[in-house]
Amino acid sequence: MDRWQAMRIVAKVAETESFAEAARLLHMSPPAVTRAVAALEEVIGARLFVRTTRSVKLTEAGARYVADCRRILADIAEAEAAAAGSYGMPSGTLAVTASVLFGHIHVLPIVTDYLDAYPSMAARTLFVDRPVNIVEEGIDVAIRIGHLSDSGLTAVRVGAVRRVVCGAPGYLAQAGVPMRPADLKDHRIAVSTGAWASPEWRFGRDERVTVHPALESNTNEAGITAALAGWGLTRVLHYQIGPALREGRLQIVLAEYEEEPLPIHVLYPEGRHAPAKVRTFVDLAVSRLRATKLLN
Repeated sequence: MDRWQAMRIVAKVAETESFAEAARLLHMSPPAVTRAVAALEEVIGARLFVRTTRSVKLTEAGARYVADCRRILADIAEAEAAAAGSYGMPSGTLAVTASVLFGHIHVLPIVTDYLDAYPSMAARTLFVDRPVNIVEEGIDVAIRIGHLSDSGLTAVRVGAVRRVVCGAPGYLAQAGVPMRPADLKDHRIAVSTGAWASPEWRFGRDERVTVHPALESNTNEAGITAALAGWGLTRVLHYQIGPALREGRLQIVLAEYEEEPLPIHVLYPEGRHAPAKVRTFVDLAVSRLRATKLLN
């Protein structure tokens, strides 16, 4: 069995979730693809896919194996590119992820400038307010806000951002300015129900408050919009309300009780062995994000 070809086939079946589609993309017959997967499963001694009449899904063992296959195939492609003298030239499609607002405000301009600098490149962005598994979702570079777990990825710190409580001056004039976190019980609160949301708001000085929001939404933008309208208070990251703060439409409260700022990192796999498209984008992103004055 050609193990390298078998890995390519398994990775393509996992990507397309279809033996027939994988066969079409690989210019093979469906029976050849099916035989290759079956032979590999027999050699490994584990089932890689659960097959039904309507779908093809990875088993737990299959997911681990496919992740390793993708890494090995990327290493082979990198070695071939280096041997051909193209290691230093970015090529292909770059996949970048970040949270929604940070992605729109800070990351997208970097991506478009990168594409201007390398016209032969293409890019795909995934801006979502949830943790993204870089390997499983085919991401090349991630920009993360918050403390990192030990993931084995290369991480470059580019700054930090404050988490702040804010409201419109008109609302604060009417409802009063909270002087300590416990005062939040007397205010209307709008919150996001995103991946990292919690009813317990932690502050510096070991202060903790369980909030009972009157308004919940699945986006930070909705909470900010409610605060701008003078409806109540919300808690967001500082960069998300930068223009509103500068224009005086929002005001930060409880600043003296803020936690330590959350770190911002650029993450990518492979470290120094990363392909040219990743290394060149990371260099640009690190330089630009470190120079961004909103990261404070």
